Amino acid sequence: MNKQLRNAILVALGALAAGTAGAKEGGDQYPNGIETWFAGAVPPPGNYFINYLGHYSGDLYNGEGKRVAGTSASAWFNAFRFVKVSGIKVLGGDWAGHVILPVVHQRLNLGGGSASASGLGDLTIDPFIVAWHKGDWHWTVGLDINLPTGRYKSGDPRQSIGANYWSIEPIFAFTWLSQGGWEVSAKLMYNIKGGNDDFRAAPDAARQKYDSGDDFHMDYLVGRRFGPWGVGLSGYYLKQTGDDKVDGEVIDALPGVWSRGRRGEVLAAGPSLTYSTKGGTMLIAQWQHEFERENRFGGDKALLKLVMPF
Repeated sequence: MNKQLRNAILVALGALAAGTAGAKEGGDQYPNGIETWFAGAVPPPGNYFINYLGHYSGDLYNGEGKRVAGTSASAWFNAFRFVKVSGIKVLGGDWAGHVILPVVHQRLNLGGGSASASGLGDLTIDPFIVAWHKGDWHWTVGLDINLPTGRYKSGDPRQSIGANYWSIEPIFAFTWLSQGGWEVSAKLMYNIKGGNDDFRAAPDAARQKYDSGDDFHMDYLVGRRFGPWGVGLSGYYLKQTGDDKVDGEVIDALPGVWSRGRRGEVLAAGPSLTYSTKGGTMLIAQWQHEFERENRFGGDKALLKLVMPF
């Protein structure tokens, strides 16, 4: 890659978020922090509708954890999730599947002016989830497949909602429910990303291939139940394990904007409240603040989650 072209890419990426909390070229396909209470406890056989309504706001942070001036992001999102838990046993566990369809409205200010975009996000499917239950312990494995169905405008991340690449995500989740009402839950995921073959450093620039680094991320909760109510601490952690690359070359450092490879990292925590009815409907409200953010947006996320059998 010649120096002039490399610098053009660096300038473009210096004002790039491409999603409400992107650590790479393309927003996070999974809205971190949404699976907390009962993360590893799949419900009994039946059909379930889950709705996630959330708001995110934050600023871009560089590789040293310092805010990049003139940047900001805000987004409303609503995700519709349908879960089918069959009565079929696989290796002694319950076989299930799900599909998730998000809708997003976002506004990004990336140092060169702000713009908003609305539309569908990337669709997630998983036809093979298996869950086990033994005493106070519940655990689940699965393999999510994220499809590039979201809106993407090459050369203008402010107009992009989807990541524009396929990814697969092995999942392991567990929940410990004590007889005294305590709960500890976590959902561990590893996102393995494909490449974006339609990346442009600017709207009129040549098309290139952008490979975002894979990442490990997890949601977590520690809480206590009091009858139908529950209160706790929830959050998430993300660590990008691979470098971002353009046409096979690692992204160079851009002082004050990101470090070499542009590896993102973030830790979030905040209060969580849940209420469950005798009919199986559950409502969760939580707020999470992002700490230790590097090479990505950092801010605050508020979420309402509704779980309803049908």
